[in-house]
Amino acid sequence: MMDKFLEAAIEEAQKGLDEGGIPIGSVLVIDGKIVGRGHNQRVQKGSAILHAEMDCLENAGRLSAADYRNATLYSTLSPCDMCSGAILLYGIPKLVIGENQTFRGPEAYVKSRGVDVEVLNDSKCRELMEAFIEKNPELWNEDIGV
Repeated sequence: MMDKFLEAAIEEAQKGLDEGGIPIGSVLVIDGKIVGRGHNQRVQKGSAILHAEMDCLENAGRLSAADYRNATLYSTLSPCDMCSGAILLYGIPKLVIGENQTFRGPEAYVKSRGVDVEVLNDSKCRELMEAFIEKNPELWNEDIGV
């Protein structure tokens, strides 16, 4: 049975793909409730920083430090350095990653800073990214800074 929060992140990833963007989605969960949703919008908005996790945090709005300390961030893909930095900056204690085979961010560093990192190795997340990368290698390389 799929985790309902990962499922919501996958819905965000699909939304991004449907909009012509990169299929990565994220949700922020506090006390069993989604308080923010987002997807990669670098293409759609011509943004340098709107990765899924950044879009999700932006859409969650201003939260208190206590809220962040009770949050879990779900992402369909292992977060990059920028997004991992935001997790650390706001003190989000738990990160759930759909998959990290197509890209692996600084998970070991995030763990070393006290974040509980769980990788689900979800085949749907992986297949979505593999298909996108195969069809759009230049766009993918731009997104990850290659």
